[in-house]
Amino acid sequence: MQSVSLSTHVLDAALGRPARDVHVILLQLAAEGWNRCADGRTDTDGRLRPVDDAGDEITLQRRIYRLDFDTATYFRATEQVGFYPEVNVTFDVTDPTAHHHVALLLSPFAYSTYRGS
Repeated sequence: MQSVSLSTHVLDAALGRPARDVHVILLQLAAEGWNRCADGRTDTDGRLRPVDDAGDEITLQRRIYRLDFDTATYFRATEQVGFYPEVNVTFDVTDPTAHHHVALLLSPFAYSTYRGS
């Protein structure tokens, strides 16, 4: 199996635990706009490795991508009232051979993101 080129991890900073069951969509920027590449839900540890509709790992290209996190549904499920119903993280893949890990630290009224390892 080839190495995973993209992963994400969502942590709920307000509750101090991984954000499980967050719906995440991966999109790729094309000339005509954003195209959906994959989607999935974070696991019990708040992690997701997006796969395509056939269940295959995503192969990144030198392009701009976006991860859309459905935070509204997550906040409702955890009985929190959030200000941001969706978080969009756009990133530029300049080295498609490298692993890309996009972490999201989430709370009802703030979020931050960083490229992890």
